[in-house]
Amino acid sequence: MAVKLNIADISTNPVFRVAVNQGFLEKYGIKAELVNFATPAEGINSLFIKQADIGWGADYPILNAVSKGEYTIIASTGTSTDKNAAQWKLFVRDEIQQPEQLKGKTLSFLRGTFISYLWDEYLAEHGVDIRETELVGQGGSDESYIALKKGEVDAVWVSGSAMTQKFSELEGVHQLTDMSQTEVRIGSQIIVPNSLIIQHPDKVKGFLLALDESSRYIKEHPDEVADLLYKEVKQPKESTLKDLSVTNWDVNFTQQAYESLERQKKYMVENGIIQQDFNLTDKIDLQFLREALPDREAYTP
Repeated sequence: MAVKLNIADISTNPVFRVAVNQGFLEKYGIKAELVNFATPAEGINSLFIKQADIGWGADYPILNAVSKGEYTIIASTGTSTDKNAAQWKLFVRDEIQQPEQLKGKTLSFLRGTFISYLWDEYLAEHGVDIRETELVGQGGSDESYIALKKGEVDAVWVSGSAMTQKFSELEGVHQLTDMSQTEVRIGSQIIVPNSLIIQHPDKVKGFLLALDESSRYIKEHPDEVADLLYKEVKQPKESTLKDLSVTNWDVNFTQQAYESLERQKKYMVENGIIQQDFNLTDKIDLQFLREALPDREAYTP
């Protein structure tokens, strides 16, 4: 029997969209509804109010969620390489030519995301204490764009070809660096409520199988995927193709993914973002990954 599941998503992510469009989720008895948010972090937060049944995103919001409730990490979608990290670009006002000049400036971050951590690490690498800046939270990159354009913030981290192009065309603004020039690398995970594991374990396994089929389809049919994103969310085809050349999901759970989570958790606990420390392994369940894709790495410390 088919089970209806709401999946938290963002408009520029093709994996769920393709899984729905190509019938991969339906094949495994999942009637999927995509619920779009400005950031993956917003989507993860929607799990708390049962607006979505499945979420995905970077280590930071994932850890925030599992620290607060009955949620489990079931797989990773890949850990950022230097090439992936280079997609996060830092746009600043023209008077800022060196990172040291960010001292005393107003810096944008996307609420609930890893960007505040990125700022902390990047500034520290250049001898600037984050407390010597003002961090202003925004709900999405469009909001950050308006704030930078109006002069309300001085610097913004941005990713995605379409958004990067938009920022690069702003007058009086230039790209200072990208994340590959920092020590920060982030993982991306899939999270589900424990109740879904208990009530529909077969659908959790089917969900991972559908994601794997979708990511393989994307690799083999980039032009069709670009057409789909243009049709459904009006993302320019050339932007999608550029993004696909760098980023595509690889459903697994590597040692690198685990260590990325541990590193991020340590930072969040030390900075009071996570109030109550916990054992990370208690929040990871890889049985469905092992059953669905036995050839994939499913690292357990």
